[in-house]
This record gives sequence, structure tokens and C-alpha cells, in this order.
Amino acid sequence: MSREAFTAGVKPGGLTTTTQIRILLCYVIRTVAHPLSRSELEQAMLEKELINYFELADGLSDLEQQELVTVENDRYHITEKGRHVADLLLTDLPRSIREQAVQAAVLAQQWARKAAENKAVVLPVAGGYQLDCRIQELGQDVFHLTLLMPDRSTAEFARDTFIEKGADFYKIMLAALSDSGPLAAQWMKNL
Repeated sequence: MSREAFTAGVKPGGLTTTTQIRILLCYVIRTVAHPLSRSELEQAMLEKELINYFELADGLSDLEQQELVTVENDRYHITEKGRHVADLLLTDLPRSIREQAVQAAVLAQQWARKAAENKAVVLPVAGGYQLDCRIQELGQDVFHLTLLMPDRSTAEFARDTFIEKGADFYKIMLAALSDSGPLAAQWMKNL
């Protein structure tokens, strides 16, 4: 018998039983092409308000205990038993929830990959906040930009934009600095 899930922070239409939550977690871990980290799962499920944080944590722990998933290198992998559960009980979840969860998980993985490539940190300094942006290759900075921002929210917005589009900024800066203004202008239009 499934018990009611704690639903604070869950939007209407989100999952309301622990059984549904566990099925969804199995389904998402099984469906996404690359193994998910806990933080990627948290970002995906909580951002879409499909599951409460505490239920997510309990669900992942239960899936491990029931040997439906394993954790290797801090990433969740579906077991054969978990794959069977996900396939068998798939229809117990609304299609819209399944689609939202998988899409959110893929976006969370893309964000994590970009954040690893395009590093940006907000630091409080006299007169505002400093945004430190870096792109590294082979352990060395190939791009480093530091900006003074007027307030935390502006700095955080700029940080997120750099994480999302850092490679594009890098290309534009290279084009502009190598006297390829028209190329830089063309790339700016694509931002």
C-alpha cells in the first residue's frame, strides 16, 4: 500500500504518493541517456515541482536499498530489476509528468556540463559584487574575465548567462581581438 507523500513545494498535478515517486525516479534514471548525479536529479525534480525534496531523498535511498538502482562515481545507474519496474509500472504515471521529468533531467545534465566548462563565481567586494568568469583547458585558463557588478541579483544573472553561453562569448572575444569585427558581429546576432 502506498502512503501519501509530503507535498509541500509540489505543484498541483505533481506526485502525491511515495510509490509514484519511486516509479518516476526509476523511469527517469532508466530513460536518460547518461547516468544522473543526485544534484542533477534534485535540480530537475525540484525545479519542475514534481516531487518534494524530502520525498526525493527518501525515494532515492529506498531505490538503493531495494537494489533498483546503484550508485557508481556519484551517479545513479538503473539495475535490471529497476528497469523491469520502470517498464512494468510506466503507465501508472501521467504521461505529462514523465515527459516533464525526463526533459528537466536532460536540461539539468546539460547545465552541469556547461557549468563544468564555463566556470563563474560571484564574490562580494567593496562597491558591489565581482563576477569571475573562466574557461579552462588542460588545467589552464584560456579565457578569464572579471567584472564588477552593482548588486547580487545582477551578478547571479550574469553568472548564469556566462555558464550558459561562455563558449559563445569566448568566440566573439577572439574574433574581435583578432580584428575580425564582422565575424564577431555576426556571432553576436546569434546570441
